[in-house]
Amino acid sequence: MRIGVVTIFPEVMDEILAMGMLSVAEKKGLVEYRTLSPREFTEDVHQSVDDEPYGGGAGMVMMAPPIVDAVESLAPDPGSPVILLSPGGKRFDQAEAERLAGCDNLTFVCGRYKGVDERVRELVITEELSIGDYVLSGGELAAGVVIEAVVRLRDEVLGDRESGETDSFARGREGLLDCAWYTRPQEYRGLEVPETLLSGHHAEIEKWRRRSSLERTRRVRPDLLDGRDEDNDT
Repeated sequence: MRIGVVTIFPEVMDEILAMGMLSVAEKKGLVEYRTLSPREFTEDVHQSVDDEPYGGGAGMVMMAPPIVDAVESLAPDPGSPVILLSPGGKRFDQAEAERLAGCDNLTFVCGRYKGVDERVRELVITEELSIGDYVLSGGELAAGVVIEAVVRLRDEVLGDRESGETDSFARGREGLLDCAWYTRPQEYRGLEVPETLLSGHHAEIEKWRRRSSLERTRRVRPDLLDGRDEDNDT
């Protein structure tokens, strides 16, 4: 998988991409990252990438030429996603992560300031994604979130594939939150590991984890249970 990121802070993205499973994936040769600053495609001495908006108004807008040139320099595969991180984009979720994990080439554009010149969308962007209904100062952290969620789903990235398949929202959890997990010590500050998990009875352990997953989802994200027949989920 090839992943390109257009950002005025490539050093920020490089730090993110050098952490944890993202770094492991690169070292295994499973993914190739490239970060690129639109400042490299400016012609003025200040390497300006933003300007005042036509029609007036507060804030600055990122200019189209540096971004478009940067994206084209990355040479995305024809038909591959070129994604703008934006609060106005489609809400990113696990299903979107699974879809993007099936792609061999992804390009991300991190906006800043008031946003990007609309011609960026018209010329190079194929879709927009949002990680939530709030506004950040730029798209770098959002890009990091999306990239990590996607890369960990690629084959051989996680040491234990089953671990990813039973995470919250994953197919193995049928879209529910993950269950409670315990490890040593068996007793800690008066709190004991549930006896079922110590029984060695795998069928009963799976039933317990199923109940735990449902209980946590009901408590924290009841919206995920809308339309489900909970009587058949116990």
